[in-house]
Formats: sequence, C-alpha cells, structure tokens
Amino acid sequence: MWETSVVTLEAAGQAATSELSRAALRHAAAELAGDSSGHDPSHVVRVYRSARDLARAEGAQMEKVEIIAALHDLKDFKFTGDTTTGPRAAREWLLANGADETLAAGVADDIAGISFKGAGTPLQPLSLEGACVQDADRLDALGAIGVARCFAYGGFVGRPLFDPTVPTVEHTSVESYLKTQGTSLNHFHEKLFLLRSRMNTATAKGIADARHEFMERFVAQFLDEWNGEGQR
Repeated sequence: MWETSVVTLEAAGQAATSELSRAALRHAAAELAGDSSGHDPSHVVRVYRSARDLARAEGAQMEKVEIIAALHDLKDFKFTGDTTTGPRAAREWLLANGADETLAAGVADDIAGISFKGAGTPLQPLSLEGACVQDADRLDALGAIGVARCFAYGGFVGRPLFDPTVPTVEHTSVESYLKTQGTSLNHFHEKLFLLRSRMNTATAKGIADARHEFMERFVAQFLDEWNGEGQR
C-alpha cells in the first residue's frame, strides 16, 4: 500500500478557473492516454498543479496558465518531428471549443517556446504565463520523477542506459536534438543538469536546487555501481 495521496485528473480539474481549462485537461488526458514515454496524463496533472502554484506566486493570469499546462505536450515535436504541430493543435482545439483568437494565439505562441530543444538552440520568448508552465514542466524533469521519466523515455525511443564510449553532445539545432541517439545517462548532461540555471521564476529556482542535487547523487551512485564500486 502506497502511503501517499494521488491527485487525480478529476481533482485537478475541480480547481480549474473555467470550464475551458477543465475541458483542456480532459482533452489532454484522452490524447495522452496509454503513453509510456513519461508524457502521460499524470505528467500533465503534475505540471498543471505546479504551474498553478507558480502562477499564484508570480501573479500570472491563471486561466491561461492552466490551458497552456493542459495542452503543452499535445503533438509535441519529440514525437512528430515538426515543431509546429503542437502549437497548431492547441490553437485549433481552442478555437473549436469557443476560445477567442487572442487567447488561442497566445497559448500557441507559448507552447511553441516551452520545450527544451537542445542546449545550444535559441531561446524563444514567453509570456509570464508561458514561463510559469515552462518552469513547471522543467521541474517535472528533475528529482526522482525526473530520473524515472528520463529512463522511461530512453526505453521508449530505444536508448541504451549508458555507454562510456558515447560522448555527450551540446545540440545546436532541433534536428541534432532529435536525431542523436545518445544514452539515457548522457541525457542528464545534455539536458537535465542544465535546467536549474534556466528556470524563469525565483520560486521554481528554489525548488529546482534540491531536485538537481538529488540527480547529482543518483548519477554518482549509478556510475559507482556501473564501475563495480560497492560490490567488494
């Protein structure tokens, strides 16, 4: 028996500021059901709740934050190979569900800039609401859940756990980021260890510190065990 309370999608939706936010959550859950890459409905709920907390701390517009958080991983470029599919899917869904053009366009613009696309790729400007969601999404890539999601995604795309002969890469283009196979352990150096310094909000930076340090300990332990340390 797990001694923890699991926040369901229904519970998260009950706290939403509008029916449109609740509908966006339900839509994301349906679209991402069955995902095994670490981008499943539970990830959306965690990002949604975390983004709401950051929005309150930073004074962001709550409904927009909720909608961006709900829709941020739909048709994501990691799975489609096209950076325009996610923003376009969000905009089209919003317009089809009664949102005005200003909100739909703003959400789409932020979704276009949220995902990490390589350490050396240009950053895209975000609204305060987009920045809160980006921080929430990045926080979910750190700590214990970040470790679990890293290896889940690695297994999903066929990456080996680790190969000391495979160098880490500072990707300078989306194409390089998508096409370089690498290893799951390399992903810590290519992305995850970079996220703490790339948080937008002071609130997220404080949370990221402890999660970053946990991952450093994990990688050190992983390498010790890989190299046979602790077996004697």
